[in-house]
Amino acid sequence: MNVSMIFCLLVAVVLMLCLVWVLIMHEKLKRQYAALMESFYRLQDLNGELRGQRHDYLNHLQVVYGMMELQEYEELHAYLEPIYKDMMKVGKAIRTSIPAVNALLMAKMRTAEENEADFYVEVKSDLKDLKVEPWELCKVLANLIDNAITALKEKEGERKMVLEIGEDRDCYLFALSNNGPEIPREQISAIFRQGFTTKREEGHGMGLYIVAGILKMNSGEIRVESDRKETVFTVRFAKEVKG
Repeated sequence: MNVSMIFCLLVAVVLMLCLVWVLIMHEKLKRQYAALMESFYRLQDLNGELRGQRHDYLNHLQVVYGMMELQEYEELHAYLEPIYKDMMKVGKAIRTSIPAVNALLMAKMRTAEENEADFYVEVKSDLKDLKVEPWELCKVLANLIDNAITALKEKEGERKMVLEIGEDRDCYLFALSNNGPEIPREQISAIFRQGFTTKREEGHGMGLYIVAGILKMNSGEIRVESDRKETVFTVRFAKEVKG
């Protein structure tokens, strides 16, 4: 085999490798674009909801003033309770420094409400220095929340889920608990495998697998604890060590 033939083969191999790299990057960018567009639409919805609340404040104040004048205090309490609950949900969902996460939490609150579940958010960190791409963090949180909502569909009575966002000296923490059915101990090690599901409907078995993949790429970890009272998924992202 002469030198020119070897050179041509090397060029062909390099071009094929370049093509594979371009295709991989194209697929990655396409997924990122889809995630960014989803976040953009969620932000639009959040902005619209905030504007709607501000627009309604004057009307609510007029009603409150009228009931106070008439001394209808029991009716006033019943009127204010759902309004206050709605305001608190919005307020607690927009406390991080990541707009995409704020919008996601608002969207998932509505989804939980549609499924007759109470979703509470406690934010104790603004996530300002978290070195994870917003679209990847949103995928992690969205899949965990959707998984919890699905689990709660099997529960009779009160359906409750709580997301705690915080940090300590070493990590950023995301703890999502729900009072749905207990996950058997023998299944906990399997729930993050591709295609694993206990549901008969199509479309299950990918969410937690996606979560595991994103955590692996970002040096994150997840822990699952489950008993008859509640199930808790705790995600940790290590903080960068400052020199």
